[in-house]
Amino acid sequence: MNTTTQLNVAGVGPVELTYDDQGQGRALLLLHGGAGPISMSGFAEFASSARPVRVLTPTHPGFNGTPRPESLVDARGLAVLYAALLEELDLRDVTVIGNSLGGWIAAELAVLNPDSLGRVVIADGVGVAVEGHSVTDTSAMTLPEIQSLAYFEPDNFRIDLTALTDEQRAAFAANAATLALYAGSVAMADPTLNERLRDVEVPTLVVWGEADGIADADYGRGFAAAIPAARFQLIERSGHVPQMETPETLLDIVWEFAEQG
Repeated sequence: MNTTTQLNVAGVGPVELTYDDQGQGRALLLLHGGAGPISMSGFAEFASSARPVRVLTPTHPGFNGTPRPESLVDARGLAVLYAALLEELDLRDVTVIGNSLGGWIAAELAVLNPDSLGRVVIADGVGVAVEGHSVTDTSAMTLPEIQSLAYFEPDNFRIDLTALTDEQRAAFAANAATLALYAGSVAMADPTLNERLRDVEVPTLVVWGEADGIADADYGRGFAAAIPAARFQLIERSGHVPQMETPETLLDIVWEFAEQG
């Protein structure tokens, strides 16, 4: 079910938020990356049909043409927004799963540690600084070039660019601009995040596609090392978006982690 709600967010003000709400059971909050909510929608449907879970999949304001208040400009603000959503819905013991930019937001949620939070899963996230390993700058790359880096088997996910309408091309461009805003242009990192992650006590799992060419596995290991409460797990035959490429494996990993007390 697609829902739009108005939330008053501390330090941001009123925000109109659109999200999908499906299934029943343990609450999962899925946070998408720069590819937009379409990169999470299939996994949300799969999870809600395969497990007893209630799956919330928000669209970050500004993506897919949704409104974004001028005061909402970074991953930390988005984390405050989603903490407010969970409070508004009166949810507890929520497992948050964030991919790419969504992983950064999930890490910021772990820093906030709202009462609603139970566990955090960061899937091929960005946002931290790892010496010797940085997130690939894709700003000047074509979509096929990005796809070649993002997937273990990129040919399974190619998009026929010649078939896109002008409206779809405009949506791609708008989403890219929104990503650049939230992620700090091409840097894809917040120099203060590593230090703030030292205080995280929420059980955290960092999962990583072994073939991720956007942020390599050693970057993922560095991400996990920055969080005292985190452990790292590699996913074989997967890339930067494991929820799309290996959804069954990711869901099994998430479910086992969520069931650990």
